[in-house]
Amino acid sequence: MEQPVAITRLPKAPTGIRGLDEITGGGLPRRRPTLICGSPGCGKTLLASEILARGAAFYGEPGLFISFEESPADLRINLSGLSLDVTDLERRKLLLTEQIVLDQGEVAEVGEYDLEGLFIRLGLLIDRIGAQRIAIDTIETLFSAFGNRTILRGELQRLFHWLRQRGLTAIITAERTGQELSCFGIEEFVADCVILLDYRINEHVLTSHSQIVKYRGSAYGVNEYPFTIGPRGIAMWHGHSN
Repeated sequence: MEQPVAITRLPKAPTGIRGLDEITGGGLPRRRPTLICGSPGCGKTLLASEILARGAAFYGEPGLFISFEESPADLRINLSGLSLDVTDLERRKLLLTEQIVLDQGEVAEVGEYDLEGLFIRLGLLIDRIGAQRIAIDTIETLFSAFGNRTILRGELQRLFHWLRQRGLTAIITAERTGQELSCFGIEEFVADCVILLDYRINEHVLTSHSQIVKYRGSAYGVNEYPFTIGPRGIAMWHGHSN
């Protein structure tokens, strides 16, 4: 039976998700970016939003959820089944959900792509609640206008650097394409932690799996771990029981 991973001295932000904190040896890297990648419908958005909501409810760390596609109302529905009072968290300024509809004319200028306007908007939202955690869902939507791969890679690195500078525990979702972990093929290199979600259908039975494929500066469970989505949210099964 697998034993829980030893907690290292690297500062970590507990997720409050059953199994995940054991697999990661204490949680996600604090004040650093984590990438959650996987195919559509595998649970990336739910995992990111649950980490934020539980961080706010259980650890008093205000969380900001940024979506480029889903409305705040849709995000509240996603969180409504977690046995958490999302409305109360919002009222107490522990949780803020915001949809940013990108106008490519704002960020694309003379063939260039500049995230400065986005950083200003994010900074105002972060300061509104004193956010310590942030989730960005999804990175493909943010960078969909990129045609120049060199500019794309530079701006991706700039975004991750900006999040580190702000001291945020960041969770960024990314769509997996084919055998690549992420759409642009660089996100996993600039993130400090990478979590891969996947699902398979075998004899008409669907099973979901999670795997930590990278955790810079920390020990972690290297196996593939099944997970379920139930009335209390996500639970990852690491084969250890007390």
